[in-house]
Amino acid sequence: MKDIRISVIGGHAPSSECYDLAYEFGKIAAEKGWTVVCGGLGGVMEAVSKGVYEKGGNVMGILPFDDFRGGNKYLSTSIATGLGWMRNSLVVMNGDIVVAISGSYGTLSEISFAKIMNKKVFTLCSWEIEGTEKVSSLEDLVEKIEKIVNA
Repeated sequence: MKDIRISVIGGHAPSSECYDLAYEFGKIAAEKGWTVVCGGLGGVMEAVSKGVYEKGGNVMGILPFDDFRGGNKYLSTSIATGLGWMRNSLVVMNGDIVVAISGSYGTLSEISFAKIMNKKVFTLCSWEIEGTEKVSSLEDLVEKIEKIVNA
């Protein structure tokens, strides 16, 4: 089985709907055996991490500060960077595919880095930008990811 990594990016203060979508996606990703990479903090990052954690999957948090103990409690692995917002490039660099859920300008920067790196970006409850693909549901998202990873 290939090691598939999905970078999940998104806001620190999502709506309850977007939080729930991230949480459910985390559970699905774990069941599929995909590793989730995120920024390791709260909001969407915590939600996806919690979903992965509850299903026994692997979630890696790439943290903005220099202490690896500062991430959310659901991370399998924490990586301290001391880079602040600049760590956003590492979050997307370490995924095969990028999924944006909710988010503001930090998420926008990650989408930009992802496009510079020629990564496929799916958006759900997030920015609609040329070069990204908006999905309407988790089912749609998972179907599109599976087509890529099984190609």
